Amino acid sequence: MVKAKKTVYIDLDNTLADYLGMCDQMHISPAEAKHTIGFFKQLRPMPGAVESYEKLNEHFNVYILSTGPWSNPHSLCEKVEWVKEHLPSAYKNIIFSHHKDLCRGDYLIDDSEKNGAKEFAGTHIKIHSPEFPDWNSVIRFVFEKENI
Repeated sequence: MVKAKKTVYIDLDNTLADYLGMCDQMHISPAEAKHTIGFFKQLRPMPGAVESYEKLNEHFNVYILSTGPWSNPHSLCEKVEWVKEHLPSAYKNIIFSHHKDLCRGDYLIDDSEKNGAKEFAGTHIKIHSPEFPDWNSVIRFVFEKENI
């Protein structure tokens, strides 16, 4: 009997893509960036993010779970363009929601506790926290927990 793959959700902004780094580079606040047309497609991948996505994707059903600012409807298209450029195999696995807790799965990797992340029923891995400062710590935790 084949064991079903577990599900991992990964946030985009400041988890896969370097949102705050681009804010610094453009000399704008994170709040201002949300309203800036063209901002999201310019983001660079976070260190280790693309490689970590690929490692996770070998063993899990992986979805990108992101929130788009209501004030900038272009952001959703820009995020899809970003995924197509940096993670081409993932572009059909994008979910946009302001209620991440409604998604059922085993892991949520997110830099925030907002938009339902804190209430996620599976394991919420808060990247950039003392426990999970980078992608290496995230991969190590998940793979150890799953005996991979």
